[in-house]
Amino acid sequence: MRHTNDVVVIGGGLAGLAAAAYLGRAGRSVALVEKAHAPGGRAATQESHGFSLNLGAHALYRGGAAHRALRELGVRFSGGAPPGSGAFALDRGVLHTMPYGALSLLTTGLFGVAEKVEVSRVLGKLASVDAAPLMAVPVSTWLQGAFRSPAVRRFVSMLIRLSTFCADDARQSAGAALYQVQRGVRDGVLYLDGGWRTLVDGLRDAAVAAGAQILTGARAEQVELQGGEAAGVTLAGGDRIRAGAVLIAAGPRAAAALVPGSPALARYAERAVPLRAACLDVALSRLPRPRLNLVLGMDRPLYLSVHSNVARLAPEGGGVIHTMQYGPERAGGDAERALEDLLELGQPGYRDALVERRFLPSLVASNAVVTADGGGFAGRPGVRVPELAGLFVAGDWVGPEGMLADASLASARAAAEAILARRALEHAA
Repeated sequence: MRHTNDVVVIGGGLAGLAAAAYLGRAGRSVALVEKAHAPGGRAATQESHGFSLNLGAHALYRGGAAHRALRELGVRFSGGAPPGSGAFALDRGVLHTMPYGALSLLTTGLFGVAEKVEVSRVLGKLASVDAAPLMAVPVSTWLQGAFRSPAVRRFVSMLIRLSTFCADDARQSAGAALYQVQRGVRDGVLYLDGGWRTLVDGLRDAAVAAGAQILTGARAEQVELQGGEAAGVTLAGGDRIRAGAVLIAAGPRAAAALVPGSPALARYAERAVPLRAACLDVALSRLPRPRLNLVLGMDRPLYLSVHSNVARLAPEGGGVIHTMQYGPERAGGDAERALEDLLELGQPGYRDALVERRFLPSLVASNAVVTADGGGFAGRPGVRVPELAGLFVAGDWVGPEGMLADASLASARAAAEAILARRALEHAA
């Protein structure tokens, strides 16, 4: 069966849904194809026993590109900002008060006197460091040159992992990492009421209201090319959707597989290094330590956060906790056991209150590290695929703005604008 649309969007994650909404609002006929039986991708939320569990930890950066796009598209959401209190750093098996202000820095056992002086300077100046000259500098090189104390270097590296999900200091761009840390320090983040499904539902509703057709359980097999231009998509089962433009809102390897004739997409796929995290997410009927909000590993790439302390994710008295080991392929060892031990340390006796448990050994948190070798954000591909007219990409690995959801929605908006500009030129000609 053959169908015809102005645009086919492949992928029903945040980027694909947002692009479909933008294009539909501009009057284009849009078909979005998603291989899963529901849209959302990594932004999906599992509902069970009154608890809402995201696929690993998620935070929306206030004032970022994702926040702006959601507001533009009329997506409503609410949530809370994680507080500085109740936060701890885990170093050599011991929990220490996280220094987030003068008093906590003075009283924490995490640092010696000289190190506390250096940390005080770090906390005072980190938000004002110019990130631009550091885009081609690895995080490891910057840390070595900027800080005298090894403990302070580990502390700043910990903050970078928290903001970027990346534990590869030798590969990641210091400028891009600093940009992300500064966004968090300046504007803060939100944990969302109801989980990230609220964003998925809101974007889906915005796309449908704009006239987009969303086809779930529909796997794209190949982008059709004709005369060096994208001409449509072939689906599993033989159905074909013809279109004047195709937007691939998927990872670089999936994009390259859909267009085997594209050298550019093959290059993107080859050089992209995905960010992975081992995740243990739990729902508890009660929190053994209700005042504990956050634990970050300083000597190990570990994370624990009680998201339900500031967002509506659990029934009254219950709790939702997300734990992660960043870069499990690099950390080695038994990631699941490490996260269970972290939970026991942060919430002793948690197993007695366990309602739901989910372990994800290697979740792709982002499709590509922003590398120093690539020059930071400037090294990421643009939304237009160079050698094929009418073919576009969007996702967290695309475009010069932000990371994670910010990159996804910024590139979705940019791709929609590029498609509309191309169509406008064709009509003018």
